[in-house]
Amino acid sequence: MKLAIVTAYPPSKVTLNEYAYHLVKQFRQHQDITELILLTDRTEGEKDLNFSEAGCKITVKECWSFNSYKNIFSVTKAINQTAPDSVLFNLQFMKFGDKKVAAALGLMLPLVCRLKRIPNIVLLHNILEEVDLGSAGFTSNKLMQKLYGFIGSSLTRLILQADTVAVTMQKYVDILERKYNAKNVKLIPHGTFEIPEEPNYTLPEGPMQIMTFGKFGTYKKVEGMIEAVEMVRQSTGLNLEVVIAGTDNPNVPGYLAKVREDYKHIPQVRFTGYVEEEDVPVIFNNSAVVVFPYTATTGSSGVLHQAGSYGKAVVMPDLGDLALLVQDEGYRGEFFDPTNVESLALAIEVLVTNEAHRLNIAKANYKAATAHPMSQIAEMYIGSFKQIFGNKNLEQPASQEVIL
Repeated sequence: MKLAIVTAYPPSKVTLNEYAYHLVKQFRQHQDITELILLTDRTEGEKDLNFSEAGCKITVKECWSFNSYKNIFSVTKAINQTAPDSVLFNLQFMKFGDKKVAAALGLMLPLVCRLKRIPNIVLLHNILEEVDLGSAGFTSNKLMQKLYGFIGSSLTRLILQADTVAVTMQKYVDILERKYNAKNVKLIPHGTFEIPEEPNYTLPEGPMQIMTFGKFGTYKKVEGMIEAVEMVRQSTGLNLEVVIAGTDNPNVPGYLAKVREDYKHIPQVRFTGYVEEEDVPVIFNNSAVVVFPYTATTGSSGVLHQAGSYGKAVVMPDLGDLALLVQDEGYRGEFFDPTNVESLALAIEVLVTNEAHRLNIAKANYKAATAHPMSQIAEMYIGSFKQIFGNKNLEQPASQEVIL
């Protein structure tokens, strides 16, 4: 199978690029894939294709740009030129831009593939029905939230024109089937990027590192975490270091620089900046606890799966999709009220003062992470494509009518 993947890809800073890297790493080793065609966003640096394992041919076509109104045409042209057997879209609603028209035009691409009778699957990482638009940084205006809801429903109907829509949580399947009467939605778990050998769970010498990882400034804010760790230092006397690993969310440039300035009086706060792929294991392995300082969730958490793969105890807000992952996939953690810094401090303190408890959670998270390696996830997508191929051989020519 000649498989095209429409996605952002490292060194891109557009969301989901890391997920694409690990999917590609697995697809290229699969016996049923003869060629991978990466239909990616344009970047200044070379695409990261330095895999150590042998694999199939990879062709890269940089054919779209964030917030470009031309993406629907340029990606369609690239599909015509490369003639893939099937197409996988690695999407969330703001994949092609944070401007409404640019985002909507890009999300029409699965429909284009269906009309061209090219088997296609959309991997949809979030659904707007489960996003708190105010907390997630979209808008706090109630009227605008209703408008976003209408636009989101329209875009969801567009995405559902794909042959198959894969989502990472059972709750998403239930909502799409109930609200949109969708018959083409299936659950394919997020998966865990890397499954290292089970760690020995020992920590490096020096301060215990309390780490958070991601893009910050919208619904991921670090001020409360810094204040909470300072409270734990004062109550326990422990030597703790705050590690903020990552960058600003593109919608909030300058956020971390301002935090650094505002909290320069608090010692042992380290900002790593962008973390290269090869440095991710070091960041996680050196950490005692991984904190999720979120005020909302927008999908299944890749960072939680990473933390689990490195055997780390976590501190999570008791809300949304993170709570569901504990229920559905077996992850464990200490929970806190996202509106209360004292609650966050208490959750951190429980883990840094009780080693046995911290290790029990760390081991449970490693077990949960190993249940869904990315090799298994890639196999599920290939199986889904085979099912689509079988159905297309039986069905009549597709109608050109699209109901929005």
